[in-house]
Amino acid sequence: MKIGTPLSQSATRVMLLGCGELGKEVIMALQRFGVETIAVDGYLHAPGHQVAHRSHVVDLSNADALYELVAQERPHFLVPESEAIATELLVEIEQDGLTKVIPTARAASVSMNREALRQLAAEELDLPTVRYAFAKSYNELQMQINRGVGYPCLVKPMIAISGKGHSEVKGPEDVKAAWNYAMDSSGDNCSSVIVEEFIKFDYEITLLTVRAFGAAGEIETHFCEPIGYLKKQGHYVESWQPQRMTPASLHYARELAKKLTESLGGVGVFGVELLVKGDKVWFNEVCPYPHYAGMVTMATQAQNQFELHARALLGLSVSTVLREQGTCATIFGGVDADNVVFEGIDEALQVAGTDLRLFGKLHAQEKRRMGVMLATGQNIIEARQRATFAANLVRPVPFEEE
Repeated sequence: MKIGTPLSQSATRVMLLGCGELGKEVIMALQRFGVETIAVDGYLHAPGHQVAHRSHVVDLSNADALYELVAQERPHFLVPESEAIATELLVEIEQDGLTKVIPTARAASVSMNREALRQLAAEELDLPTVRYAFAKSYNELQMQINRGVGYPCLVKPMIAISGKGHSEVKGPEDVKAAWNYAMDSSGDNCSSVIVEEFIKFDYEITLLTVRAFGAAGEIETHFCEPIGYLKKQGHYVESWQPQRMTPASLHYARELAKKLTESLGGVGVFGVELLVKGDKVWFNEVCPYPHYAGMVTMATQAQNQFELHARALLGLSVSTVLREQGTCATIFGGVDADNVVFEGIDEALQVAGTDLRLFGKLHAQEKRRMGVMLATGQNIIEARQRATFAANLVRPVPFEEE
């Protein structure tokens, strides 16, 4: 792999579709290798816009506009970093030879559509999953629950949107609200849901699975140490690495993740979400790019997930070695305001083993992720205590001119 010089005829150009906090970190990882980066998102001054060589504001669901932009910029690699993309466009772009989609157009398209993903995982690959069904109306949703999914269950929009629109349904009285919440959260591009059996698992993990070229020129599969995480009302609150697992469950998790990612193909980081109970493992979801829970790797790994993604797409060697035990705690907006400032940063960073990442989002909302606090420790308990305590010291407040 040869890498050119940014902003010159020799430049190696990478375009990211979706430039939130994850895309921003990928851009910075690519720039450390001298890659010219192009950031595309649906709103002005997205986090990735602030660091890329060039930026564009385009509706990611507008296939015609995106195709025109890709044809104009002609990037060598196109990296989806959002679930809101018109995925059929990725297939067309790849077929027309305009660029190389990472990991592949098919992998992105399947991963971002829950129906296609469940059909691949459960029906084609025979991976263990919870009972599930699809519904295109409230009445059909109620029918599918009554037919066999049962209560309690989970209702999610068919298009994956970072945990938005998820509801736990405990009984018939919750079904209508769950349907409405899923539709309200998913926009105009989604008109159906998946309903899943709710099982009492011990914990959830994200197994970052990296497909990258090895020394012999063949694609190899690498695994990061499992990441445990906590979500509340669909929002990521905290993640930690490593998550302790039994030897059998870790073996099954890696076996499952390898089988799935080999089927999806391509190179890069896949965030494979799994449910674990004892030695049993169930497949849940996968994202074909760095995962929010994986932000903890900025504190724990020699090469974090963003560096791994950049290295893999450029054809470079990767290492998933764990350097330290650590935790990542989310800093939420807490207020609905533009132009916020952050108080308490100096006090927070006095907590031993901590580091801070603020995303640079211009608008705060109560449950919008505005940053993360990273922490390491002698063990996971100590790291979690440090990260949570320090994160609570950082307070976004509306800016007021003095």
